[in-house]
Formats: sequence, C-alpha cells, structure tokens
Amino acid sequence: MNIVQNDLGAAYRAHKKEIDDALQSVLEKGWYILGENVRGFETEFASFIGTKHAIGVASGTDAIEIALRACGIGQGDGVITVSHTAVATVAAIELAGAIPVLVDIDPRSYTIDPNCIEEVLKKDNARFIKAILPVHLYGQAANMDSIMDIARKYDVMVIEDGSQSHGAEFDGKMCGTFGRCACFSLYPTKNLGAFGDGGIITTDDGALAERILLLRQYGWQERYVSTIAGLNSRLDEIQAAILRVKLRHLAEENATRQKIASQYSKLLSHSSVVVPNISRKCGHVFHQYVIRTPQRDSLKAYLSQNGVGTLIHYPVPIHKQPAYEGRLKEFCSLHVTEATSQQVLSLPMYPQLTEMQVQKVAESVVQWEHNMNKGT
Repeated sequence: MNIVQNDLGAAYRAHKKEIDDALQSVLEKGWYILGENVRGFETEFASFIGTKHAIGVASGTDAIEIALRACGIGQGDGVITVSHTAVATVAAIELAGAIPVLVDIDPRSYTIDPNCIEEVLKKDNARFIKAILPVHLYGQAANMDSIMDIARKYDVMVIEDGSQSHGAEFDGKMCGTFGRCACFSLYPTKNLGAFGDGGIITTDDGALAERILLLRQYGWQERYVSTIAGLNSRLDEIQAAILRVKLRHLAEENATRQKIASQYSKLLSHSSVVVPNISRKCGHVFHQYVIRTPQRDSLKAYLSQNGVGTLIHYPVPIHKQPAYEGRLKEFCSLHVTEATSQQVLSLPMYPQLTEMQVQKVAESVVQWEHNMNKGT
C-alpha cells in the first residue's frame, strides 16, 4: 500500500461531475477573465468567511503584496511576520517594498509568538514597523486575541495570512475577519485549492476593497485608464468556477480532516512523537497533520521505505535561506523556529484518506519507534 502525502487527483475525482460541468459552462460561454464566476466566487467566499468583501487575485503571493500596498505599507515600512512559513509570505512583503521583521514562533502551535511581537515593538528602533502579518499555519489560527491587543497598543495594523487555514476559527470567529484585511492562497494543495494558481483578499473596509480592485488590474477605474499604478493579478474564470464547486464542499472536507487528525492522534497517543497541539479557542482545519521528533530524518526515511509519503514544512527557515541569510534584520532570537525546522514532519493529510490508510501510516510510525528502541 503506497500512500502519498497529498493526492490532488482524489480531490478532482471526489467532485468530478460538478467540476466537469462547471468547466464546460465556462468554455461554452467564452468569457475567461473576471466574469460571472469570479464575481460569484468572491461573493460566496466573503459569505463563507464572514466579511463584506472578497477580491480574487492571481496568487496568494499577489494577495499579500496587493493587500500591503492597498493599506499604504511600502518602501521602508516594517512588517512583522515569521520565518517558519512558506517563503511567499516574506517574498510578498519585499515585493511591496516593505521590510520583513522576523520573530519567533510558539513551540506548541508553531504560529507567531505574541510575546515576541511585543518584544520587538517596544524597542526604540522599531518605530518603522507599521504592520503585523500573522500566518495561520498548518490549519490553526494564530493567537488573535493577543495579537489584536498588541496591535492596538502599538498602533500597528494587522493583515492576516490565512493561506493554510480556509475555514479555521479562533474563539468562534473565522480566520480572515480579524485584521484590516486577510490574504488567502488558492494553490492546488490548500484546503480550498484551484487547479492552478489563485488568491483572494477579504476585508470589511469598502474603501480598501475598492483600492484592492484597482491594484489587481493596472489601476483601472475605467478600461485602459490607470488611476493608480497597479498590477496584472486577475483570477480567471476557469479557476473561479472550480473554486465555487470546491467551496460548497469545504466545511464537510474540513470536518473530515479533523476526523482524520483525531484518528492519527489517538493511534499515536502512546508514541514519543509529538502530535499537533490544538490551541485553546482554536478550530483547527488540519491543512497539514504535523508531528515532531528529534529523529525526524530517520522517521521520514523509514516511512518512505514502507510506502508512506511525507513532507517537511519547512526544512530551512527563511532567514537561513541563501536569498535572505544575513540580509534580513533580526530583532529577536529565532531559536524555536530553528529547532522546529529540524524536527517537524507532515504525515499524509487530505479528505479522501481512508481509515485503513490512516491506520497504516500510524502503525508505521509506531513500528519505526519500536525498531529505534530495539536498536535495529
């Protein structure tokens, strides 16, 4: 039994007829950019998240860049975020002309540590910092109570990165509804994934939504006339049609992910590997099921040999990568981030996993530990 870490084909097969019908409809109508499906998806996603507005763009990276620019964050402005995330988070900050300010993560949730945020903001040389960009990582919300309190205290704005947490909640409130705006990737591997690139920005601020709309298409208020300098970052009709189908099933599939995670945690309860900690107040939607062990590389190799696919999210912290090392200013220690990157491992996680497959994965982890203890 070979079990892949994520089966994107299964995501298509699960809703094949609906997706095929949606694609056929787009192709027959012959309108492929910013049409009725984009508008429909924007309305439906805003309703799902609980915001007044949602604006589709070409990718999650673009979503962050455009959101920052729309909020007036640019050249020389500091944006606090984490190094334990997809590089897109930091790349987008720099694309907006801003300066990433990396802080450490909580060792239990792997999301941004509010204590580290405040440690940086209270420094005299931190006055250039204008925003906090928390990443709701692996399907779990960051500690938004503390983050919003700190943001108000130091008069900085919050822009959420919800790219791994479509449908996740904090204290009964959806990720994507806390900050001035929020950004989501719709990359194929996400809980809500297109069949190509895509992104979306949510906000309750009507004026900000209008500015985001301008920025995503050359700054056009009327066609061919740029009111402001903008980008070409449009969500296409084919992707929007697919996303509308998949959005209808998102809550159910998130619930399935939660059941799979619960099964994993139960089966691994007597193992020495650290299973995901669900933070108080959080509704975790398990974009990834991430375990932790100091012998991570040994476990990964054993699982591979036994037909179980895994991934490491993320093997090299951004501040240690060649493009960024020595260039990003560090305002605080990143020891937890660095230790975490050496120990985390993502087990197979997607809604179409069977109970038998989950059991096989967990049994393989337990058998690896048994072999380790025997010295074999």
